[in-house]
Amino acid sequence: MARGARYRVPLRRRREGKTNYYKRRKLILSGKPRLVVRVLSRVAVVQLVRAHPRGDITLVSAHSNELRKYGWKASRKNTPALYLLGLLAALKAKKQGLSEAIADIGLHRPVRGARVFAAVKGAVDGGLSVPVGEEVLPSEDRIRGEHIAKYAAMLKETNSELFKMRFSEYLAQGLDPERLPEHFEEVKQRILQEFAQ
Repeated sequence: MARGARYRVPLRRRREGKTNYYKRRKLILSGKPRLVVRVLSRVAVVQLVRAHPRGDITLVSAHSNELRKYGWKASRKNTPALYLLGLLAALKAKKQGLSEAIADIGLHRPVRGARVFAAVKGAVDGGLSVPVGEEVLPSEDRIRGEHIAKYAAMLKETNSELFKMRFSEYLAQGLDPERLPEHFEEVKQRILQEFAQ
C-alpha cells in the first residue's frame, strides 16, 4: 500500500470493487430512480432504487428466481432471462405508478449488446422511460436466445458429450436448448398476461 502524508485511502466499497462513487453521484444527481442491474454468479437482480441519505430505498425488485414462477426453465442469468427480468421489473414499477428511471449497470462494462442492456431493453418494452442509445441494446434475435439455440444445435451435431455438459441445467429441467426462442415467447406471454389484469 502507498505511504506518505498525501496518500488518500479509497472508500471501503471502492477498495472492494463494489461501488464506483463517481458514477453513483452522477446517477443520483439525475433525481430519477435508478434501474439497477446486477448479474451474480448464479442469478441476476433488477431493481428500481431511490437514493436516500440513510441508505438506498428499493422501490421494486425482480429476482431471477421469480422467473421459475412463470415456467422459465433455462439459465437465470443469460440474455433472454435478463430481458424478462427487466420486463417484470418495469411492469411491477408501472403498477406502483413509476414511469421513468435511469440505468445503473454498476461495475459491469458497458459493452454493446451486453446482457445488462437486455434488462434495460426489457424495462423499456415494459413501459419505463429509460434514456439509452439504441445501438447498445441487443438485437431481437439475441434477446429471444437464437444464438444459444444455434450454438446448442451445432454442439449437438459435433460433440454430444460437451452438449450434455454445457446444457445440463436445461436438460435437467426438461427443456431442449434448441427450443429456447419458443420457450422465451411462452414465458414472456405469461408475464404480460399476469400484469394485463
